[in-house]
Amino acid sequence: MLEVSGLSVSYSGIRALKDVSLTVGKGEIFALIGPNGAGKSTLLNTLSGMVQAQTGHARFDGVELIGRPAHRIARAGLIQVPEGRQVIAPLTVRENLELGRIAAGTRSGDRNALDRVHDLFPVLAERRTQLAGSLSGGQQQMLAIGRALMGAPRILLLDEPSLGLAPVIVREVFDALLRLNASGLTILLVEQNAKLALETAHHAAILEMGRVVMRGTAADLAHDPLVVDHYLGRTEETA
Repeated sequence: MLEVSGLSVSYSGIRALKDVSLTVGKGEIFALIGPNGAGKSTLLNTLSGMVQAQTGHARFDGVELIGRPAHRIARAGLIQVPEGRQVIAPLTVRENLELGRIAAGTRSGDRNALDRVHDLFPVLAERRTQLAGSLSGGQQQMLAIGRALMGAPRILLLDEPSLGLAPVIVREVFDALLRLNASGLTILLVEQNAKLALETAHHAAILEMGRVVMRGTAADLAHDPLVVDHYLGRTEETA
């Protein structure tokens, strides 16, 4: 469904991604793990059109993404949930959700989108008139995911969804992602909790210093001695 080949990105002369190649299959969860600064967020931002690549290709169902504007990419069905939620604090929960529909150019005729979001995250229905900035961190993360879902994504890009959340909320968010995937949604996940990412994903890749250094099934990587030593042998912390 998504094929990345030879992708390289530079900021101010510093190479953030170096010849990155990977394939995300339709209907799977694909996880990207690695240390801070490895280029994981840069890859998502490049795929969604927020950052321009210098070389390489990214094809979504055979259509080249590199060089296309971000709004065209979103309207093709590749929608990102950014790191840090980035909800619009002065707007209500309902208004934030509707912005997701508008930004992706989704037909207003999809009257079931809001019901599906409320079914996935009932708290968003309960707090639909509440200002987004007054929600808890976990509720804001649910709102950010719900906003993306309002755009009817065919592939969902998630950047650090567990960051800063209590373990019980992390579990709730990831249970929702598993439900979405079970319904057929493809997910590309950047996650700082490597253990959780590999437990959730079908396939995964490890980025270090802008390069893919390992890739394979999530189960195989979870049992690889090098991965265990560098990423799973220490306790992952969530605030």
